[in-house]
Amino acid sequence: MVNKIILDAYERDASDIHIEPYPGKKHTEVRLRIDGTCQLYQTVPYNHRSALVSRLKIMSDLDIAERRKPQDGKIKFKKYGGKDIELRVATVPTAGGMEDVVLRILQAGEPIPLDKMGFAEHCFERFISVITKPYGMILVVGPTGSGKTTTLHSALAYINKPDVKIWTAEDPVEITQAGLRQVQTQAKIGFNFAEAMRSFLRADPDVIMVGEMRDEETAHIGVEASLTGHLLFSTLHTNSAPESITRLLDMGMDPFNFADAILCILAQRLVRTLCKNCKKSYHPSKPEYEELVREYGEKEFPKQLNIPYTDKLMLNKGVGCQECSNTGYRGRIGIHELLMGTDEMKHLIQQKASMNFIREQAIEDGMRSLKQDGIDKVFQGHTDLLEVRKVCIK
Repeated sequence: MVNKIILDAYERDASDIHIEPYPGKKHTEVRLRIDGTCQLYQTVPYNHRSALVSRLKIMSDLDIAERRKPQDGKIKFKKYGGKDIELRVATVPTAGGMEDVVLRILQAGEPIPLDKMGFAEHCFERFISVITKPYGMILVVGPTGSGKTTTLHSALAYINKPDVKIWTAEDPVEITQAGLRQVQTQAKIGFNFAEAMRSFLRADPDVIMVGEMRDEETAHIGVEASLTGHLLFSTLHTNSAPESITRLLDMGMDPFNFADAILCILAQRLVRTLCKNCKKSYHPSKPEYEELVREYGEKEFPKQLNIPYTDKLMLNKGVGCQECSNTGYRGRIGIHELLMGTDEMKHLIQQKASMNFIREQAIEDGMRSLKQDGIDKVFQGHTDLLEVRKVCIK
């Protein structure tokens, strides 16, 4: 049964599998997260729940006697049957003496080429211009599961040539790439991101990629590395690009060093795209068009998109078919906002300016917000406004 759950989830392109047992005689639920939303996959009779959890714990080399503490491990599925799938496993003790198991299916294989990532043209050109610089700091920000690591790997694949030495510290190493020297950090033995970076700086790097700026120490070493002639890529859990600057300054970064180091901050989200098999074109009503313009920003819309309301204007909507399990959506596309480290922006960082000023300056420098990029993708027919609203506010 466990093998079937994993194989089915893999076939359906799920990113996570949630095993959720309930106390008493209530059945255990298994949910799959597909394209960012959870769907009920099946229910398992209550008398099988402990066997199901134990089997998963045995597969991931965890302690099956310890039921009171959270544990985490990995499953290499190849030795249990069939496909070469790797899963990251986390168990969490829940009320009633139960244990939940969440499995993340790790996306092995080649990183997506940068030009297939759904970047808007102006955004793509600017991003390429900074990742080819000799030194500085590039941050990709967003919540968990918004594709930050994937974007970083695509950027690294773009500059991954035999004459460039690239070190990465990740937790865990999800995507593997030939040409990168990848290091798995282990918090249990004190080998964290900061330690890994210290060792990289002694190991003659050109480019360093750090999984996440979690604490002041990592951020501090990162800034120092980018000021001493290395290109540094990292991620951060914030909601938007301007917010990341205030977050890092709050973490105790020196504003002058940070201002010198920063090249760009890319915020991103993933929105569900309409199913290619069943999406339909339709002519939007005038109020619907006006709502899109209002959401985009009435001042910026004529300057940036300038799509007039005519009889020929067409948008798309999902209908629902067998391929997308009647949801109307299949697959996801990235929406981005790119804040560039221009001279004016560096000046504001040095002054520890408030977020509103930073945002205004970024927009002046040509940044389009996440929502604006999303609405652009609505007009291109990839998604709809409802999906864009689900993932971002501004």
